Amino acid sequence: MIAPHVVGILGGMGPAAGSDFSRLFVNACEVVLVARGEPVTDQAFPEHWLAQVPLPDRTEALLGEKETPLPGMLKALRQLSALGARSVAVACNTAHAWHEELQARCPDIELLHIVSETTRQLAIEGVTAVGLMATVGTHRLGLYEASLGRAGIRHYVPSAEEQALVMRGIVQGVKGGDLPLARACFEEVAGHLALRHGIKTLVLACTEIPLALQSVPGHPEVRLVNPADTLAKALADRAYSQAGLFG
Repeated sequence: MIAPHVVGILGGMGPAAGSDFSRLFVNACEVVLVARGEPVTDQAFPEHWLAQVPLPDRTEALLGEKETPLPGMLKALRQLSALGARSVAVACNTAHAWHEELQARCPDIELLHIVSETTRQLAIEGVTAVGLMATVGTHRLGLYEASLGRAGIRHYVPSAEEQALVMRGIVQGVKGGDLPLARACFEEVAGHLALRHGIKTLVLACTEIPLALQSVPGHPEVRLVNPADTLAKALADRAYSQAGLFG
């Protein structure tokens, strides 16, 4: 077996989402090992570093209410690079607003893109329409909307009132340590999207939403897609890749 590459995870947005992404990554590595018929041992897992960095709120930064998180993210990425990371995943959807600049200023690493990875997987599965739950910042930038549109996938988003509930679930709920509140907020919005648009796939485009939303009550047919899971699988593939840096 060829030794896996060193990879990194930029977390801290918030800390619970970063820690959960590490769990998803380890799970994805185990799947790769089993698929290759290789023993699942402690030594078989890749060296990976998690940078949990306190950063300004990404949505508030995009709205001009807080300073940019770019300097903090750059510092963390350079530290991950110094530790030998060849590929890095950012455990935050909204933070991908700075993806292009981060990649340009850190050319020695491959910075995976959560939106591109998720859209590609949905297209492979033949999905043609999705509901989309994300932060105000992610919606305002159209990160997923543009990517899904290019892939020919229709997307439906919450109303203004429903979006306020999503943000309450994220900020007062998950970030505030009140998971029952978060679950109630997310389930209400998810239920409205399912009923209004008849969707069968719901993309949870904020790494904190899956921490509280496990299903859509009354709509067992709706499959929840966690982009962080897709990104973790992509990072695991990079760790075990036998190709070059961007192979």
